[in-house]
Amino acid sequence: MDPYIEAQAWRDFHAEMITGIRAALTPLLTPKYAARIEERIYIDEEVAAPQTRYPDIAIETAQPDAPHAGVGVAAAIQPALLSVPMTTEYRERFLEIRLLPNRQLVTVIELLSPTNKRANSVGRRAYLRKRRQVLNARVNLVEIDLVLQGERMPTNEPLPEGDYFALAARGQQLPIVEVYAWKLGQPLPTIPIPLLPDDPDAPLDLQAVYESVYQRARYDVQLDFSQPLPLLTAE
Repeated sequence: MDPYIEAQAWRDFHAEMITGIRAALTPLLTPKYAARIEERIYIDEEVAAPQTRYPDIAIETAQPDAPHAGVGVAAAIQPALLSVPMTTEYRERFLEIRLLPNRQLVTVIELLSPTNKRANSVGRRAYLRKRRQVLNARVNLVEIDLVLQGERMPTNEPLPEGDYFALAARGQQLPIVEVYAWKLGQPLPTIPIPLLPDDPDAPLDLQAVYESVYQRARYDVQLDFSQPLPLLTAE
């Protein structure tokens, strides 16, 4: 996994990866199941880092030679340059696997974004609420975390050692979930996509999907590798 994607091109990569996952799974799912791309939309507030600045140019009021008694002289006041909170609309795609023809929801596949892992953010609260709803409904959940920064998704026990993670939660086995962990620089694994209990898992080769997306989007020329990477550590 190229960490420059996280730093420079995450939204583009997220959309491409979701599309690639569906393309990889569709031949394994049809004709009994269908994979559909869905989208959630939310508004989050971004606050700039606190900083007080002053303009480079100051205009001073000229003083008269002999001001009249009792007449005030205007004094120039320099404004501080601050910032105000701005809102941004986020659109996050995810996959739903549904049984045909009645379209029963069987499995949800989520590819986590940095906004889902930013502490105390609207995006994290929205995702955790959706996560609870899926698990409480005993729907299968596959959660793929290819983001190094931010807070990991909660589990009752500590996660195994790793930089990237995938979680497979089978509705009939909750609260037990399967967690796959790997290090930066290691190939992405093949993970199981659980379906109905009577059907075998659909294997998802994440490395193959990632390589296809990387080549199709030409991230080798899109990304600026001369730029320093931010501190990419997860809590």
